[in-house]
Amino acid sequence: MIDSYGRNITYLRISVTDKCNLRCTYCMPEEGVDELKHSDLLTFEEIAEFTKCAVSMGITKVRLTGGEPLVRRGIVDLVRMISDIEGIEDLSMTTNAILLKQYAKPLREAGLQRLNISLDSVDRGNYARITRRDELPAVLEGIDEAIECGFDRIKLNCVVQKDRNEPDALGVAAYAKEKGLDVRFIRTMNLDTGEFWIVDGGTGGDCSICNRIRLSADGHVLPCLFSDIGFAVREYGNREAIEKAIGAKPEKGTLSRSHEFYNVGG
Repeated sequence: MIDSYGRNITYLRISVTDKCNLRCTYCMPEEGVDELKHSDLLTFEEIAEFTKCAVSMGITKVRLTGGEPLVRRGIVDLVRMISDIEGIEDLSMTTNAILLKQYAKPLREAGLQRLNISLDSVDRGNYARITRRDELPAVLEGIDEAIECGFDRIKLNCVVQKDRNEPDALGVAAYAKEKGLDVRFIRTMNLDTGEFWIVDGGTGGDCSICNRIRLSADGHVLPCLFSDIGFAVREYGNREAIEKAIGAKPEKGTLSRSHEFYNVGG
């Protein structure tokens, strides 16, 4: 699928829930948010059918996100359903790893290939301050379990204020080196004001080569994270919603006031 600016769209990010078991200061209010009604969430069958359609149109890479995908009941079943779709070359998940000790092995057995794990600090006090939850021990246990399960690749995502030279970022980098993991540094973004930067260690944020579309937890196909454009699959159907999103994909991101990181994924 080629968009209006010659970019080949091959990457689909799927937000499976708006729920999360953290309250990161840069993502969600401390008191939480009004969660989507269960009826508004796409079912696993709807997600799988959408993904199958997207793959038939040229998608080869799929990532499951949230919120926190591991809090959605039955997530292993969804991974299995998607991994069975012929044509997917890369199936991954972004998680905060709190529940990963429990889920790493069944996810791997269900066909999940790679993991991106959010980790902003390896200092327990700083982690609790950033996430408003004292869960670092569970996260580190989850990472160890994932390493033991032999995922193809594990990346750490570390949110920073400015750059990789901040104390918490240096700590995460040292931990990643010790564990043999990759690490990406993501400067704090703001959807409301349109502030975003190219990811240090990745390609996210580089609009000139953006090859992705997104499926929100409530079933809207989004051509760009920093845009209010979206097309409901329950209204248009899978193929037409995808075609409309590709046709409306902007040259570069601007801002968005219609969604948040917790319901469309970062």
